[in-house]
Amino acid sequence: MNADDCIFCKIIAGQIPCVKIYEDDAILSFLDIGPISDGHTLVVPKQHYEQLHDCPAELLGRVCSRLGKIAEAVKKAVNSEGYNLLCNNGGAAGQLVEHVHFHIIPRNADDGVFNRWPSYKYEEGRIETIAETIRKNL
Repeated sequence: MNADDCIFCKIIAGQIPCVKIYEDDAILSFLDIGPISDGHTLVVPKQHYEQLHDCPAELLGRVCSRLGKIAEAVKKAVNSEGYNLLCNNGGAAGQLVEHVHFHIIPRNADDGVFNRWPSYKYEEGRIETIAETIRKNL
């Protein structure tokens, strides 16, 4: 997807309205129109990059340096007990808009959101094989 077809780029350009939370020269933060919980907020870099690994480290640093402050403000505003910070990358991971973005999702105990973590145990030797393959790709 290119920036001309990207809904987030259109929001950043002011072509589509949003409810802004924070904006500076590098990022825009706004409320998600399909929230999982009250206060569900998106944080996006203004430059178009499809996935996290496409985004330059300097820009990611600028985005991440603001995430904590925005997340704390969201948490306080909706009086939540905690929050999830998510960055989906690729359709298989649930990324619906092909522009790198972070979700701040306010949470409370027993809210029914993400109430199961589907963990498992590696078969003997598998963890070492995967780790070695990852290291080779760094």
